Amino acid sequence: MDNSAVLGGRRLLVVEDDYLVAMDLAEELAGHGAEVLGPAGSVEEALALVAAESRIDAAVLDINLRNEKVYPVAEALRARNVPFVFTTGYDAWVVPETFAAVRRLEKPVHIRALMQSLSDK
Repeated sequence: MDNSAVLGGRRLLVVEDDYLVAMDLAEELAGHGAEVLGPAGSVEEALALVAAESRIDAAVLDINLRNEKVYPVAEALRARNVPFVFTTGYDAWVVPETFAAVRRLEKPVHIRALMQSLSDK
């Protein structure tokens, strides 16, 4: 299968504060056909993108952004019925009960696991 067909035409928000990780992730997703929104490196920047974009098909959210948690972004996405996955180096206990059912991928994130999570959304 052509890599560009996997996420072809999907608009994916990337929220990640580590510049190199964010750029690698954005490049991988774009290589699989996604239109990448961001990457946003802070909660404030991510919330601005969520408010400004009329269409977001799914999102990849790093839980810890410069010592603030991404949960306000997750709440804004949930309010718009936008599916998302969390990426983190933390254990499951860091995720509040309200987001317990959200898929959590351990860092370093393997692109195949991420692709599977996003294609399920």
